[in-house]
Amino acid sequence: MTASLQGLEKVLGVELFLRQAGGVRLTTEGLRFLRNAQRVIDSLEEAVNDVRTVPLAVQGTLRIGLTETISAYLMPQVLAALRRKFPQLNVHCIERERQQIEDALLVQEMDLALMLTSNFSGIEGLQCETLLRSPRQFWASPEHPLLQQARVSLAEIAAQRYLLLDMDEHLMTVQRYWGRHGLQPNVCLQSRSIEAVRSLVAAGEGVTVLSDLVYRPWSLEGQRIARRPITDEVPSMDVGLVWSARHGAEQRFSALIDFMREVISS
Repeated sequence: MTASLQGLEKVLGVELFLRQAGGVRLTTEGLRFLRNAQRVIDSLEEAVNDVRTVPLAVQGTLRIGLTETISAYLMPQVLAALRRKFPQLNVHCIERERQQIEDALLVQEMDLALMLTSNFSGIEGLQCETLLRSPRQFWASPEHPLLQQARVSLAEIAAQRYLLLDMDEHLMTVQRYWGRHGLQPNVCLQSRSIEAVRSLVAAGEGVTVLSDLVYRPWSLEGQRIARRPITDEVPSMDVGLVWSARHGAEQRFSALIDFMREVISS
């Protein structure tokens, strides 16, 4: 524990952390304080971004297709930025499976998609641009013996109880890169809930491999999650934009694409 954190506990008059042999974990009060502090930081960032943003007079409706990972981890920030930049634009977000989004873009039921471009089919008539590549790493509780190493191999991970996330075509991705190395994970849980996977990893009930985009250092219960790079080649989770080639020459649409590039790349 640093002196600054101990000083904070003294000022607040509550214990924020439980000291344990393997490290520290948040108390109930500590978890409440962390959430409130994060809200303050988010509000400050929003206020700064708001005064720095010069609005553009783009009108109409923008229908954005999203896959579930994007809905949870990127869209809140992107949507807020869009509303600041284009206050007269009616933004309609629709969450669908990747194949449904591609079909909707082709028949112009959607204007633009924010999705995992690493899953993009490459279908003719759609343009795709990757803006963010998020590395996948090994996740475990801080006490896990493999965390004593600087890097971890898939063979070492295969010997552990594995918590498999089943969302946004992740199963196919897992099968591909494990299969390339002639390995398969020892799955003890398959879940569509990333919070369930996160909580079980933090509790020491298993390990997983997930991208940095969805990483959080704490579970909902206030337990720590640590990560390490993987020695074997594991594909990144790529995020970007997909749109119909028919929209490409529209000036209004180009302004939206340029702004989305700026927001996501930053």
